Amino acid sequence: MADIHLQRMAQVLVHYSLSIKEGDRLGIETSSLAAPLVREVVREAVKAGAHPEIFTQLADMQEILLKEGSDKQVARIPQHRRIMVEEFETLLRIVAEENLKSLNTVDPQRLALAQQANNALMRTMLKRTAERSLRWTLTIFPTHAYAQDADMSLSEFEDFIYHACFLDHDDPVACWQELSQQQQRLIDRLTGKRTIQLLGQDTNLTFSVEGRSWLNDNGHYNFPGGEFFTSPVETSANGSIHFSFPATVNGRSIEDVYLRFEHGVVIEATAAQGQAYLDKMLGLDEGAHRLGEFAFGNNRNVNRSTRNVLFDEKMGRTVHLALGAGYPETGGTNRSALHWDMVYDLRRGSEVLVDGELFCKDGVFVEPSTLPRKRVGNAVS
Repeated sequence: MADIHLQRMAQVLVHYSLSIKEGDRLGIETSSLAAPLVREVVREAVKAGAHPEIFTQLADMQEILLKEGSDKQVARIPQHRRIMVEEFETLLRIVAEENLKSLNTVDPQRLALAQQANNALMRTMLKRTAERSLRWTLTIFPTHAYAQDADMSLSEFEDFIYHACFLDHDDPVACWQELSQQQQRLIDRLTGKRTIQLLGQDTNLTFSVEGRSWLNDNGHYNFPGGEFFTSPVETSANGSIHFSFPATVNGRSIEDVYLRFEHGVVIEATAAQGQAYLDKMLGLDEGAHRLGEFAFGNNRNVNRSTRNVLFDEKMGRTVHLALGAGYPETGGTNRSALHWDMVYDLRRGSEVLVDGELFCKDGVFVEPSTLPRKRVGNAVS
């Protein structure tokens, strides 16, 4: 008998996150470890009249390609992925890895080559998403690897996922709709604003969001969702930020990252651990030096770091910034093979100012009625 949580997860993914309709082609990318969830997703998709197709990658296949393949082989985009992104109506990617460190000894230049090769297809995906001709969702299936990275047992991590996705409620969709409405109210307050300033320990960063729109990640793009985000004006970031949590990418944890910007470009980047990898990623292409995303994490059920960005970027009372590709839907124009989210903890001694007014203090959104009239630096006018 299937786990009730997996049944609920499949139902929410098919009917809420992806809004699958009769006749939709659904491409599912995953590993064999996620078979219990895939089975339930296919069952729900078939009931909805969709046409699911499953593309499974076995463990270690990517490692073999990156270590032993030629540059031409590494840069080749699999035909099924190209067809899915260019033609299918819906995509579901279920990450389910058994070893998060399998790529740690791969030359970063090889990883960069693979990411650069995927650049054009990523632009197509973002363009179709903006045009509403493609609906996609990224989610996760609990494995021992993720649990170990989060310092949890497998059963603890399963409970963590189900709680973060509201699957321990009888009506998860109602919970997502409630969160969506709350985030939309905050987006409405941000719409039409021009500048954002982050203030905190070793952090004073200002950038423009003028003319940009905000998107509500309410369980459609990512599952779990729980953020609202935009793309900063590409030439506008000035100042510095010292990230509180490890910046995880490709199974690596880059610790204690500090970035300094001038006119939108990273001019200084340091890390207590992983400096060489940080430098490699920043050198990936010209767009890797600029911001592609700014977001508020707002999922109340994600309250700790798991070293998994799918959860960490949704953590309540945080913000995150991404180096690299921006989102055309928000007005973002930055192009890069990189999109690297880094999470900043707002909970201790921080402020977020929007057009000079206090919007968020210590990670708590300030109601308009309690706002001081105007903030200039640390003073109120």
